[in-house]
Amino acid sequence: MLDFLDFSFLDALDILLVATLIYYIYKLLKGTVAINIFLGIAFIFLIWKITQILKMEMLSNILGYLLSGGVIALIIVFQQEIRKFLLMIGTTNVTSRTQFLKQLKFLKSEITLETDSDTLLSVRALEILNDKSLAFAANNGVFGLYNPNKDSWVTSKQEFDTLNLQFRAVAHTSSDFFMLSIESPALLYKTGDTGKMQLVYKEGNQKSFYDAMRFWNDQEGIAIGDPTEDCLSIIITRDGGKTWKKMSCSDLPKSNEGEAAFAASNSNIAIIGEETWIATGGKSSRILYSPNKGKTWQAFNTPITKGLPTTGMYSIDFYDALNGFAIGGDYTKPDDNKDNKIVTNDGGKTWQIVAENENPGYRSCVQYLPNRAGKELVAIGFKGIDFSNDGGYHWKHLSDEGFYTVRFLNDSVAYAAGSGKISKLIFKE
Repeated sequence: MLDFLDFSFLDALDILLVATLIYYIYKLLKGTVAINIFLGIAFIFLIWKITQILKMEMLSNILGYLLSGGVIALIIVFQQEIRKFLLMIGTTNVTSRTQFLKQLKFLKSEITLETDSDTLLSVRALEILNDKSLAFAANNGVFGLYNPNKDSWVTSKQEFDTLNLQFRAVAHTSSDFFMLSIESPALLYKTGDTGKMQLVYKEGNQKSFYDAMRFWNDQEGIAIGDPTEDCLSIIITRDGGKTWKKMSCSDLPKSNEGEAAFAASNSNIAIIGEETWIATGGKSSRILYSPNKGKTWQAFNTPITKGLPTTGMYSIDFYDALNGFAIGGDYTKPDDNKDNKIVTNDGGKTWQIVAENENPGYRSCVQYLPNRAGKELVAIGFKGIDFSNDGGYHWKHLSDEGFYTVRFLNDSVAYAAGSGKISKLIFKE
């Protein structure tokens, strides 16, 4: 009579594993239409088990046949979700995730991973539009929007002839989203009136290779790329992105031999008010500076590592008009930490090396935490996440979890993107 009290360790383990499975299925489906279907199936399954316990044979048999015969239908309905689940199992490293969370206690922080389902997607450029929307553009012509409040995704694919478009630069105004492909022909798209992306700039030079894009305001914006002549490629809009014009080399500093820029994180342009800083790299690594929204320019040398096509600054950020930080290195030697971190306190005119021979090594993106007095920085790369609370002079390694780029929503929430994932990072004081 009391046989149900015969509860063994295996029974407890069974319940725990089922509960864990249900939890992860819920996390996988949360924010999608599939969650409603899943809940409906779960409800039917619950009723079926109740009818079995109560020995309601007719209803039990009907529901049993319905559930067993619906396996193929379930596979069809949940095709994408099943693929997500299998990818998650195949790519999850429990040990490293646990260590990651432990390390984040340096900031008394938490991290929530909101991962895109396509592991073939490489996201190197994202833009936070507002607290309800995050835009990104990636490889394979893919771009999209993510709603963090609803945990929902909307993605699309931009096509141009038979080209496999690679997007590494994005930007936005209060009304439009922009994305720029890297290789020739360089293609710049903006939000169109019909709901589709509209091509507003095309450059067919075989040397075209664009790296980053930013806006000063709703009307004026800038995008930069590698030299096609003897200066950096710079295109500017003054009409809200409807038209773009490439600057003449006569109005720009002449590029040094082997000097270019890197399309690693859409973060080698920094803007404070009307002031603009561009970080170059390669055999020469300098700062191009404009005090007036790109009308005039001058160049400043930096002591960061240089000399090879893969060396130099990969990312730059300014907290205010005087204080800035740049990071880079050599992505082919990611552990090298000599001469790869520099700081300025005079608006980029002079720079000094910091954290010499100290980690981190190569990183593709650096950002100041907003409203933290210019003291706290986060550096991200495919070798992990690092944090500084003294303006970049010393660093703490937080995680081996690899990303390409990061943007802050506010002083405690950031989104990081990488290979097959966009993740939410929550920092707490």
